[in-house]
Amino acid sequence: MDDTRDDTEWPPGTVRLEVLKADRSAEVVLQPRPTSNPNDPLNWKVWRKRLNFGLAAFYAMMVSAQVSATTPTWGPMGTELSFSDEVLNDTYAIGCATLALGAFMIMPFALKYGLRPVYVISCAAQLAVMIWAAKTETAGDWWGVNAVQCWLGSLGECMVQMTITDVFFVHQRGVMNSIYVWAANLGGNLAPVAAGYITASQGWRWVWWWCAILFGIETVVMFFGFEETKFDWTAVVPGRPLDIESQEAVGKEKVDEKPSPSNSLQIPENQADESILNGTAVMIDPNIPRKPYWQRLSLISPTKGHWSLFARHAYQPFFIMFTIPGVGYICLVYAILLSWGTVMSAAQSTYMLDAPYSFNSTQIGLMNLAPFIGSTLGSLVSGPLSDWTVLKLAKRNKGIYEPEMRLWVLVPFIVPAVAGPFWFGYVLQSGGPWISVACATAITSFGQAPISGVTLTYMLDAYNEIVGDALVALTFSRNTLSTVFVFAMSPWIAAVGMSNVFNTIGAIGLAILLFSFIFIWKGKVWRVKNAKRYRYYAARQFDPRPIKEFTS
Repeated sequence: MDDTRDDTEWPPGTVRLEVLKADRSAEVVLQPRPTSNPNDPLNWKVWRKRLNFGLAAFYAMMVSAQVSATTPTWGPMGTELSFSDEVLNDTYAIGCATLALGAFMIMPFALKYGLRPVYVISCAAQLAVMIWAAKTETAGDWWGVNAVQCWLGSLGECMVQMTITDVFFVHQRGVMNSIYVWAANLGGNLAPVAAGYITASQGWRWVWWWCAILFGIETVVMFFGFEETKFDWTAVVPGRPLDIESQEAVGKEKVDEKPSPSNSLQIPENQADESILNGTAVMIDPNIPRKPYWQRLSLISPTKGHWSLFARHAYQPFFIMFTIPGVGYICLVYAILLSWGTVMSAAQSTYMLDAPYSFNSTQIGLMNLAPFIGSTLGSLVSGPLSDWTVLKLAKRNKGIYEPEMRLWVLVPFIVPAVAGPFWFGYVLQSGGPWISVACATAITSFGQAPISGVTLTYMLDAYNEIVGDALVALTFSRNTLSTVFVFAMSPWIAAVGMSNVFNTIGAIGLAILLFSFIFIWKGKVWRVKNAKRYRYYAARQFDPRPIKEFTS
């Protein structure tokens, strides 16, 4: 194994993903490298991985659903409680704001104690908030409900990706992130449909009673079914520090050194075959016992270290977002994409209540079927295509994978993602047929879902060791931009018209997405230039499992 490779050839994110054989076939290298411990989440049986990820995706779906279910209730709730359109828009915007802030405030607890307790406790807290929503009587109640439910809901935008990082290999993450995006869209798009029917048949308060029931069920299944994915891989790798203080000290000492291609467990040649040595398989140590069920459901898995080391993750994501170009760009892409969806949903729910549409709550809800169909089709195409593409391109590149290879998948989806908002604004302003509004939202989602999944996967692959902070930064940027747009929407539309508002948003998005070609071209160069800074922040994380190069 060559330990003299430097960042010019092997910057963070560049890895050997395939081992090429003499017959021109290839074997996939397992990245990140699993340990020999059967309790390592990377070594779990497929059904355990799928169960854990399924519960995490269900969590993301419910979080997205309870945020999106509010819009069909606006008409009846506003009439009953005398809430103006401005109050409803502003409370929706304050929810976007707390979505941006929640991850900064709560994620340090997940890093300290593990994902499991935060999943379970946040589910129980959401249950309490849904009961509060069902009992709303004043504008103050509604401000509070939106602020707290979205503050808690911000976790759904970063913890699920951390679960994916803990459990799945690089060559599997494209599909997993597409499923996550689809699950979030499932909740975001179908919850308003259900909310519309519930509002019409049972009253708007029952929307929140049903959410409370579902969160009660989710709390139970998460408590008894979701296993902690946090794993101290350093404890089974000789020479690795076991706590955050010693890890950071080692990281500071080595920040100017050339990185070693591998931190994997070294297996003597006489004990392993070629597939073990080249990283395409792993040898499980039969002497390590598997944890029993109740031990796997331990509520907390604390990481050693003073609280100041954990609290810095409330501000460190800002530095990462503004000093590492790849993280900053993905945050910008994700922000503009999801802001479109938020603003389009708010505009649709506000302006289609009036003539010429005069929709009721059920009809407003049904309009969300269109973006769901679009996102489903986009996810079905992009997930498998993403992983297939990187394996093919890596094989052509002598088995070496560059994260920028994955960005080629988003290129064909730029056109529908940008065309949709332009069409939406024009049709809604001119009072065009409702089917045209629906088609515009479907086309937008068909483009947005694949781009969201691809960019998330790029971030996980290229910046694996700082992914916690990077995802918090992404959540902040996405929801901050949504807050600005939603707060500004009503006066902005009044000043320049619906069409011009969405023309402007679409033009901004087009400029940002076209920059992806520059990233495909120069992304590796920027990863090389920022490798030292990346390793500095990686040393300040909590036992991040590195993705490294393997050679046979």
